[in-house]
Amino acid sequence: MRRRPVDFRRPVRRRLSNVVWWTLCGIVVLLFIVIFSKESQIESKHSIISKQNSFRNEKVMEGLNVTDEMLSPDSVTRQLSDQISLAKAFVVIAKESNNLQFAWELSAQIRNSQVLLSTAATRRVPLTTRESDTAIRDMALLLFQGQQFHYDSATMIMKLKAKIQALEEQMSSVTEKSSKYGQIAAEEVPKGLYCIGIRLTTEWFRNLSLQQKINERMQMEAKLRDNSLNHFCVFSDNIIATSVVINSTSINSKNPAQLVFHIVTDEINYAAMRAWFGTTQFKGVTVEVQKFEDFKWLNASYVPVLKQLQDAETQSYYFSGHHDDDRTPIKFRNPKYLSMLNHLRFYIPEVFPALNKVVFLDDDVVVQKDLSGLFSIDLNGNVNGAVETCMETFHRYHKYLNYSHPLIREHFDPDACGWAFGMNVFDLVEWRKRNVTSIYHYWQEKNVDRTLWKLGTLPPGLLTFYGLTEPLDPTWHVLGLGYTNVDPHLIQKGAVLHFNGNSKPWLKIGMEKYKPLWEKFVDYSHPLLQQCNFH
Repeated sequence: MRRRPVDFRRPVRRRLSNVVWWTLCGIVVLLFIVIFSKESQIESKHSIISKQNSFRNEKVMEGLNVTDEMLSPDSVTRQLSDQISLAKAFVVIAKESNNLQFAWELSAQIRNSQVLLSTAATRRVPLTTRESDTAIRDMALLLFQGQQFHYDSATMIMKLKAKIQALEEQMSSVTEKSSKYGQIAAEEVPKGLYCIGIRLTTEWFRNLSLQQKINERMQMEAKLRDNSLNHFCVFSDNIIATSVVINSTSINSKNPAQLVFHIVTDEINYAAMRAWFGTTQFKGVTVEVQKFEDFKWLNASYVPVLKQLQDAETQSYYFSGHHDDDRTPIKFRNPKYLSMLNHLRFYIPEVFPALNKVVFLDDDVVVQKDLSGLFSIDLNGNVNGAVETCMETFHRYHKYLNYSHPLIREHFDPDACGWAFGMNVFDLVEWRKRNVTSIYHYWQEKNVDRTLWKLGTLPPGLLTFYGLTEPLDPTWHVLGLGYTNVDPHLIQKGAVLHFNGNSKPWLKIGMEKYKPLWEKFVDYSHPLLQQCNFH
């Protein structure tokens, strides 16, 4: 078939080109429409957001009570406010520089400016330049005068730094004095307690029938060795404090007749203790009083503390107070820590050879729950049952011991949990089996130069009973009532409340809010307490 000439194909290509062209135009138009619609949406959104922001700003401005007049750069109200702020700073510096006349003039002008602002706020009309011109000019003159006195920011910073340093030095001095005086106050015996001891001692030696009656009763008392009863021990020279421990325990006991208290005191207070506890009844509680001077085994050849007391250097360190130029805090020099009444807790099996289990109580505790449950606690083969105190970092072993010493570093974990003396359950059978007292002797002799720990009974206790202590429920023993604030819920739940610290409840420095917890177990109507004005 014969092809058509080329001229007849050109119109077809033109028609195709026109179609493509119109298609492209249509696409462009559609894109333009889509873009325009999106821009409209964005503008509407921006409009809504701007309205919302404007509304919020209005609310904020309304809440801050900020007016257009205050935002104006020509606002006399804002100018007055700025002047007042600067003037107040100058008043402080002027007083520090002892320029009292200038400080008084500034204060007077501050009051005048504040009156103007208050008046304008009351009438709800902005201040005019005519009203504030005099106040602004007078304040500006005073501020310029302050600048001539070099009351600039650099001077103020230097003066404040010097003042802070001086205050810190004063605070350090006052804190040190407060610590010393507080320690002295804690060590002193109140006049009332001293009077009670003297009167009871006099009554004991004057009343022979009282001595005979008590002696006869104690000779017949088989309860002292009966392990089916609940035995407690208290080592103290404080008659009233020990009486509160026994009285609070008996009142809160479900069966007071099951309780036996073993009191150990010293020669000085022995007669007074026997007279008081021989004539005072505690709901059927059995009370025994001994003095540690009667223990024949308690001698310098057996007890390291007694042997160390015979050393001249040790006596000078603890009793003269001039051994190391007062570098050691006064609390570590307290001679009471060397008293056998403190260290006797490490010899409980020797003190009570017939007993199998004992609950040790400090004389600064108050009992507010029945303690019979302590005697049924399984110590899981351990010797000491105690409440742990590692809820805080400073109650771990590294707080009490010197970990730069190789003996301490090699044998004890610095993060081991500490525990508290003051309410402890001691299994005396396990104690004797493990010869725990010899462990105490070992560490006490190693510390003759005071390089393992400073002083006290808790550090050697942590060493002696390391790995031999069973944690008890924290509610059995709540500490801190003698030096800090304690959670009221813990106090309410606590079985034994411990006034550890210097602020004992029988002292004037005792914490007033905790004194009632202790005082409710003191019979202030007793004739002897009234005669001695004990309150």
